[in-house]
Amino acid sequence: MKNIDWLSRETLGAKLWRLPVLKKAPGISTTIVYIFIFVTAAFLYSVINHSVDNVITVSKENKRITQTDELKKIQEKVKIKERIEIPLYCSSKNVTQMCPSNYPKAFRTKEPSDDSSASSTCPEYFRWIHEDLKLFKATGITRNMVNKAKMTAHFRLVIVQGKVYIEKFRKSIQTRDVFTIWGILQLLRRYPGRLPDLELMFDTDDKPVVKSHLYRRLNAPTPPLFRYCGDQWTSDIVFPDWSFWGWAEINIKPWEIVLKEMKEGNSKVKWMEREPYAYWKGNPFVVDNRKDLLKCNVSQEHDWNARLFVQDWIREGQQGFQQSNVANQCTYKYKIYIEGYAWSVSEKYIFACDSVTLLVKPDYYDFFVRSLMPLEHYWPINKDDKCRSIEHAVEWGNLNAEKAHEIGKAASTFIQDELKMDYVYDYMFHLLNEYAKLLRFEPKIPEKAVEFCSETMACNAEGTEKKFKMDSLVKSPSLESPCTMPSPYNPKVFGNLARQKAGVVKQVEMWKNSYWSSVS
Repeated sequence: MKNIDWLSRETLGAKLWRLPVLKKAPGISTTIVYIFIFVTAAFLYSVINHSVDNVITVSKENKRITQTDELKKIQEKVKIKERIEIPLYCSSKNVTQMCPSNYPKAFRTKEPSDDSSASSTCPEYFRWIHEDLKLFKATGITRNMVNKAKMTAHFRLVIVQGKVYIEKFRKSIQTRDVFTIWGILQLLRRYPGRLPDLELMFDTDDKPVVKSHLYRRLNAPTPPLFRYCGDQWTSDIVFPDWSFWGWAEINIKPWEIVLKEMKEGNSKVKWMEREPYAYWKGNPFVVDNRKDLLKCNVSQEHDWNARLFVQDWIREGQQGFQQSNVANQCTYKYKIYIEGYAWSVSEKYIFACDSVTLLVKPDYYDFFVRSLMPLEHYWPINKDDKCRSIEHAVEWGNLNAEKAHEIGKAASTFIQDELKMDYVYDYMFHLLNEYAKLLRFEPKIPEKAVEFCSETMACNAEGTEKKFKMDSLVKSPSLESPCTMPSPYNPKVFGNLARQKAGVVKQVEMWKNSYWSSVS
């Protein structure tokens, strides 16, 4: 029956009824013989006919699947053809690099109807854009307000007709300003012609400086100042930090590469097989909070379930940062995040491990961390009682391994899915668009400003800096539109969210106190 797919039903029928004529058997009537032949033939026809139907059905199904696969291949080819590459136009090294005049000034992305995934809803943390700009919505932003932010800013960024102009005021720490500007240029390559004209001030130092209460007390307009982190006492506008495009000085690669390496690193040592301690490695001498953490290291007197290591950046640099690959540091079940001079870049790398993040109560926040929840994405650690909090957290995790692993996995999944570079760019896109809507003046190119583009920043760069720029270069405009901005928080929901977080932290503190009472 296996080789019957070439037969038509008519052919099968003809063959069935050409059975050899049986001679009359002695003692058996002709009628019985005919009945036997008829029943046998009918049975064989039914079986063969059913098999042919199955073959035809499977054949049609396979054909349908083949056609679907072919259609996908064709669509993918069309998509590749639609994609426009924007090369770097580099002149020879001895020639001053110029910005090309043929950058695409507009690019039509797919409409949501073209592709169901073309305009997905942005992650929850995008709602904080509304909160960060709420202060300016009543009055708008005037040029005078922007100029007041110059007091601590490192540079002024101006976008006019899709081109970027920078007016520098003072030198940044290392290459923070370089890679921040580079990131904005890549945003324009990703969404050419989609950003409005705007003008802003950027401060690349660690601590936020726009004190909210001072401007309220003076009844003066708050200057809008962009930076990498904020806190509850300031009004600085939070923006993705420079290291998403690479941190050349300590050899931390662009985020897109790190994410892949972190995913591979997580799979090298399964969570259940990792060291059952809390791990931290860094520079403890930048602030007292970190010096205090060192008291929790294992000693002859006590084991607080912590393994803490001092990072010597000078020696690491001399050794080529061989021991500083963040993707190789997911070998402990628990990892500690503690702030330095302010918020720390290390935060996203720690969350990216599927180890449980023990988050020492922070004072500062970056653009994405505000949507993470205690006991869902991390375990809260009491800032003023670090050692006892860490020991209790590790004891709880080791006794509740599956639940602990769920917390670590939820954080790393969030980082992989909701903090990928697509969303980092979309966050920048929406933040700058919402900010530009508040401007009450026409942005103009300052006299001392210089036009910046990928060519002027990358062509003559050298070493690690050039490598990271080329690795993070956006080569083509996005075929999809940015994700759709979620609505602002309802005040009641916003308040409930804050109370919920505080309630969970309080609950963990009660568990810790109960644990230590039982130990005593």
